[in-house]
Amino acid sequence: MIAESRSYASAFECVDPPLRVHKVSSSPLIIYIQNFLTLNERAHLQRVSEPKFRRSVVASHEGAQRSDIRTSQSTDVPRDVVTRCIQQRALRFQGFDVLEEQLEPLQLVKYGQGERYDFHTDWLADPQYSTSFNGGNRMTSFFVYVHVSNDTTGGGTNFPLVAPPKDERWCGLVECDQPYANGLTFRPVEGNAIFWENLTPSGLGDPRTEHAGLPVITGTKIGMNIWTRQAPVSEEVRRQDVPLDF
Repeated sequence: MIAESRSYASAFECVDPPLRVHKVSSSPLIIYIQNFLTLNERAHLQRVSEPKFRRSVVASHEGAQRSDIRTSQSTDVPRDVVTRCIQQRALRFQGFDVLEEQLEPLQLVKYGQGERYDFHTDWLADPQYSTSFNGGNRMTSFFVYVHVSNDTTGGGTNFPLVAPPKDERWCGLVECDQPYANGLTFRPVEGNAIFWENLTPSGLGDPRTEHAGLPVITGTKIGMNIWTRQAPVSEEVRRQDVPLDF
């Protein structure tokens, strides 16, 4: 699998797929993106990351620790030519004023049967995780569906404080048959992405962006986090580029 990824990366040409963009909410800003990743990019991400998945952790006052609220597996993704292309796509989507140095390393998260991530925010309430060394707080998030097995049920991404859109054309992308009180739940659709702003205009964390990775009932799901900080992240955090023979 590594040899296959090396061959793909060596011949890789960075070309954006035809994105289809839909605004879901203005406040907080949430945008749904279809076709964010190509089939080959999704396969490459899985190949280079498969041997490295470990139990996911959450930030706490005592440091990053395992917790029952997050039962997935996760790993950072090497910054090769393919992942740098995906990073540039995420940057272009956010406009010309966001720098590559503001991106955290890409993170893949894998959910098997029964695994979940309970309600949380991507912005960090503990100031020890939003220092200048870390680039401040997480300004924006992308959650991208890298792989969804054919037998996957459950595993949606729920925003309990966001009203769902009403037009029936959304029903292939969001859950349309759940009670309104449950907020907005995105279906896991491979290759598509959700983008949202984590902070208010004043720079404070927006509590309305609380969300959860709902339990996977059957099958598996792999997602990707792309987090953009308020300012450049130190190179020690971002890590060095990796060669093609990773």
